[in-house]
Amino acid sequence: MKIMTMTLAVFSFLVLSSERVLAIEESSFCESHVPGSYILPSDGDSWTWGMAPIYDEAGKLHIFNSVIPNKGSWIKDSKIVHWTADSVEGPYTLEGDLLSSDEASYHNPQISKVDDTYVLVYLYNKHNDENGSMQEVGIATAKSLDGPWQESPHNPIIPASGEMGGATINHASNPTFVAAPDGKFRVYYKSMTTKHKFREISLAMSDQIEGPYENHTGNPVLSYADKQLDIEDPYAFYYKDRYWMIVEDRRGVKDMLEGNPLPANHKNSGGLRPGLIYTSKDGLDWGLPEVGYLTNEMYFGEKLARSERPHILWKDGRPEYLFLACHDKDPTAGYYVKIDQWNEEE
Repeated sequence: MKIMTMTLAVFSFLVLSSERVLAIEESSFCESHVPGSYILPSDGDSWTWGMAPIYDEAGKLHIFNSVIPNKGSWIKDSKIVHWTADSVEGPYTLEGDLLSSDEASYHNPQISKVDDTYVLVYLYNKHNDENGSMQEVGIATAKSLDGPWQESPHNPIIPASGEMGGATINHASNPTFVAAPDGKFRVYYKSMTTKHKFREISLAMSDQIEGPYENHTGNPVLSYADKQLDIEDPYAFYYKDRYWMIVEDRRGVKDMLEGNPLPANHKNSGGLRPGLIYTSKDGLDWGLPEVGYLTNEMYFGEKLARSERPHILWKDGRPEYLFLACHDKDPTAGYYVKIDQWNEEE
């Protein structure tokens, strides 16, 4: 059964007490969701996090995600592993490590395919005892999902350095890769600068998959820093002549846009509220969002946990499933929902 809520026209303006109030409604994308199941339990000595899914040419499902030892930290000890299954329901087979190192943490992968090349982007955190966490963006490519994988000689393709909006970039992470219709390659990512401590979404572009990548001069492309609110965990894609971006509403952007008081837990870290979805003609100006996904509490009737890291599993050029990481729901990596007959043109 699909989860349905109010059916008021999205972005409609309501006249209440002579004031115009913006209503951020559920998108048709969100309304198409059918709750699935939690998958990828940990082995007891570690915890699994997030899921980047893709089918191979034979229709076999591959998932890449982060595994962190219980006695370690994702900042220093995360690695990216590879799972396979015949369907989203599983069972899943752990094929082994894809990217791991004693010198760096590999975290939060996202997988795509361009022609005959598979593209993996990820958070790369090189160990640095003096400066602590130095989160940057890396990229690797392969002709087969079974490898071998080749890390770009330009890594980190988006370093924690350079200028943005008159400030210095000190954080680049959680990337998402898009092959744009103009032949260029785009990486949207979570950025932070020395100007403030708020998470924003920025963009870097290249003529080659491996890079080098250059930051967009108009960065950030999506930000609520002026409202002292975070936005992060972008998943961007190009579909039916439009760019789309699903993000985690980390601190209550929806409430702020609607003119409502921020919820009491708005400063709590992580996805304790529904996510947002944006559309754009050029992938630069994103306008106002709709609700893009719900929470585990809304989907499954369970105690609220953090639903984050949205990723889509595509089949025959159409979105088939949405995968979400879910923290505090140990021991699994998260859950999926079926995307059932999404009509995004409504």
